[in-house]
Amino acid sequence: MRNTMKATTIESKFPLLSVEHDCIISKDADVTVVFRVTLPELFTVTSPEYEAIHSAWAKAVKVLPDYCVVHKQDWFVRETYQPKSDNGEMSFLSRSYERHFNERPYLKHECFLYLTKTTKERMRMQSNFSSLCRGNIIPKEVNKESTVRFLEAVGQFERIINDSGFIALVRLTTDEIVGTPEQAGLIEQYFSLSLDNTTCLEDLELGADSLRIGDKHVCLHTLSDVEDLPGKVGTDMRYEKLSTDRSDCLLSFAAPVGLLLSCDHVYNQYLFLDDSAENLRKFEKSARNMQSLSRYSRSNAINKEWIDLYLNEAHSHGLTSIRAHFNVMAWSEDEQELKHIRNEVGSQLALMECKPRHNTVDAATLYWAAMPGNAGDFPSEESFYTFIEQALCFFTEETNYRSSPSPFGIRMCDRVSGKPIHLDISDLPMKKGLITNRNKFVLGPSGSGKSFFMNHLVRQYYEQGTHVVLVDTGNSYQGLCEMIYRKTKGEDGVYFTYTEENPISFNPFFTDGAPIRVRNKYLFSKRLG
Repeated sequence: MRNTMKATTIESKFPLLSVEHDCIISKDADVTVVFRVTLPELFTVTSPEYEAIHSAWAKAVKVLPDYCVVHKQDWFVRETYQPKSDNGEMSFLSRSYERHFNERPYLKHECFLYLTKTTKERMRMQSNFSSLCRGNIIPKEVNKESTVRFLEAVGQFERIINDSGFIALVRLTTDEIVGTPEQAGLIEQYFSLSLDNTTCLEDLELGADSLRIGDKHVCLHTLSDVEDLPGKVGTDMRYEKLSTDRSDCLLSFAAPVGLLLSCDHVYNQYLFLDDSAENLRKFEKSARNMQSLSRYSRSNAINKEWIDLYLNEAHSHGLTSIRAHFNVMAWSEDEQELKHIRNEVGSQLALMECKPRHNTVDAATLYWAAMPGNAGDFPSEESFYTFIEQALCFFTEETNYRSSPSPFGIRMCDRVSGKPIHLDISDLPMKKGLITNRNKFVLGPSGSGKSFFMNHLVRQYYEQGTHVVLVDTGNSYQGLCEMIYRKTKGEDGVYFTYTEENPISFNPFFTDGAPIRVRNKYLFSKRLG
């Protein structure tokens, strides 16, 4: 029987030539610089700060030369929490706390930024000119002068973003891009859709209506048409679940397809920086053609009005005309689960007032173009014209809560996934200048867990060598004191109480003498006035 299956190797279609001087060089002479992006933590950014972040992105994008592609890629991969209970010095409660969260699922977030310098011809290529459709690729020569100017602009871009104080860019090295014998590189991780360091290349099935990477079945939703976008966008949105009538809990506009989408997915955000003046001239010509054809069709007249609005907005506010594209690439090893994921992605896009569009036509070429360093292969028909400021509203601007680098602190939980994190609310904020004293105030209605939280805080502070003196009127901390008293054999955990039959007076800030036990309460043998 004749084998009719069309199969080829990745090497024959691979569009990248080499990685030199921490830059990715494609066979079409595109040069790409890769950054790891550190975003602010969830629910920690106010509305003016979102505006400042948006302004920093806009200023940075404007310093890049024409025919560049800004590709921001956010990875959200499901993982399970692995407890750290192998430390022999951990107490029983600390070990039980770790075991309680064993294998709790959460989303791991990694963000990468690719800045690609390509050419005018490459920016206009459609999907039928993708490197997937070519029999062979002949490497082209890199233009030295344009590359030098591009790298200078990238340096300015990095400085503007880092100086904003909200986002940090760290440029990836060659080893981090291509990998080492001990650690998988970024390109390997993309071809296996995994952030693990032990990834390996898998078979790819790029079909007309399906996309499979190894055992992972992929579905793709795109925002590539103006008709699919909302009528109004903003830098932030109100998160209703944690907001009240008197207070707003804010997230970025694209948060529904970020951390709020609880499945394995990659959110790709593209900005294509064409020649803005040339774009506006083409729209002027198109408007004249629509005007002459408006007598034959009402749709031509309506299109002419829309083009006039676009041109008026560009000229009156001095806006830069660009093209943009956004897509959500989600996957699962279970085809039945993939159906639920497809519906979930669609519902999250609907929360942004976008029209969900499940793409099955260009799924293979869009996946291929999202490869690190291959943004020049993006099909131009999948993009739409807009302005820089409006397109940047679709960038995700937050990440998971991060554990504090300080050795001192308490264990808390992520508000969204419930993953344990290490948090320092005393020393680190003082060092950063966020607070001027270590005073704390716990406020909440009856039964909300104030005493439970304080027991949790006091126990962990005590286990880290902190001296604690409590004034307790409701016996909320008597059990904790007795536990510490038994554990230390009377050296700590002294509990003073007051009764009308046995009134006491003491100075809690200075005690002397060995403790004695009276009526199941702990007193000191020497009273101090």
